[in-house]
Amino acid sequence: MVVQHNMQALNAARVLNVTSGSQAKSTEKLASGYKINRAADDAAGLSISEKMRKQIRGLSQASTNASDGVSAVQTAEGALTEVHSMLQRMNELAVQASNGTNSETDRSSIQDEINQLTTEIDRVAESTKFNETYLLKGSNGKKTMMIDAHDAGLEGVLTQNTEKATFTMSKLGVGDSMTIGGTKYEIGAKTVAEAVSTLELDADSKGSIIIDGKSYELTSDDSSAEESKLNLDDIETRAGHGSTIQYNGKSVSVFAKDASHNPASYTDTTAAVDINNKNLVTAKQAYNMVAAELQAASTIGASKTAAGEATQVIGTDDVKFTLTKGKAEVQNDLTFNLHVGSDADMTNKIGVTINAMDSTALGIKGLNVADASGKAATYAIDAIADAVSKVSAQRSSLGAIQNRLEHTIANVDNVVENTNASESRIRDTDMAEEMVNYSKNNILQQAGQAMLAQANQSTQGVLSILG
Repeated sequence: MVVQHNMQALNAARVLNVTSGSQAKSTEKLASGYKINRAADDAAGLSISEKMRKQIRGLSQASTNASDGVSAVQTAEGALTEVHSMLQRMNELAVQASNGTNSETDRSSIQDEINQLTTEIDRVAESTKFNETYLLKGSNGKKTMMIDAHDAGLEGVLTQNTEKATFTMSKLGVGDSMTIGGTKYEIGAKTVAEAVSTLELDADSKGSIIIDGKSYELTSDDSSAEESKLNLDDIETRAGHGSTIQYNGKSVSVFAKDASHNPASYTDTTAAVDINNKNLVTAKQAYNMVAAELQAASTIGASKTAAGEATQVIGTDDVKFTLTKGKAEVQNDLTFNLHVGSDADMTNKIGVTINAMDSTALGIKGLNVADASGKAATYAIDAIADAVSKVSAQRSSLGAIQNRLEHTIANVDNVVENTNASESRIRDTDMAEEMVNYSKNNILQQAGQAMLAQANQSTQGVLSILG
């Protein structure tokens, strides 16, 4: 029996200290809800958990970023809805002004409304903003925008290139007709002989021929004595300048002999000559009028296009016109990126580009429908159609981005949810399991305290020996 070293008490005290430490940790886990409260609890688990927390919080903000992007896109698209509505009204007004029943006063009133709508489109572009960012007036700096040329409703094919446009039409020959600016023109013959050649008449030709409305039977014999018949040589005696000859379904008119009607006296700006209720022109005149119409159609709105002269005939069938496309100085596109990920990877950027949407960029600035003939209003319809197409393309782009962002938000929120679940399994306390540990440690602690008291009493027996 010893009194210097009470091993029972020392052992009981040591075990009690261990139990108390475990109880303290268990209490901390139950109180905090986390089973990792310091790196010592689980060094590897803490490292993994913190990486997950970074991803969770980053993705949560990314979801917010994407939602803000949706709001910005919806703001721009909503404004463009009204721009579309105004353009549709302008188209309606241009169609109205194109009608020949309108007077200049009527067209002037229509022009007033078009001016107001144009101004409102500019105001919408100037004032639409989201979080102090102007969405529809472009960005800093200017760029040159090419404006499409138009074909003026002529028969042919218009090809748009970068800076020029090419209009290709069939080569015109004597007897051909073409509608230019709403008026039908016929290519006339300079002489009766040219008309006969065009109609492919020869000595062996048979059938009926109509000269100035009177019908004759073609014959190869001498028919000078028969009023209802004629041969090839008789045609030039029955027809003359100003005549119209019809054969085999084709009609050719001959220019009048009067000097004012002579093709040689025509200039590039001369109007068609009315002979027998027909507008006769030379092929060159028709080409010049086509060039003038192409130029008129392509100078509507902000375009400053100048149509070139007819180029040399390509091959034997086509004539090409070269037009220099109009230019307009507009603001640079507005571009911003939405960051929708938790790290710096550039694939986490979704780019948004919005073109300037003012009247200059849309090609309708200075749109005029108040001319006397209504032709300008007719050509304005094409300019407005181009503007509608530009707004439609921009709205389509914004709609596509919005749909993408909505998918992005759904995916990011799903990743956040699943990563949260994984982080919870690493870091959160299993309350049921920890309550079992707590109860166990509580009992052990009470038992340890009792055993320590008993061990301390064991040395009291020495006193009885001394007594």
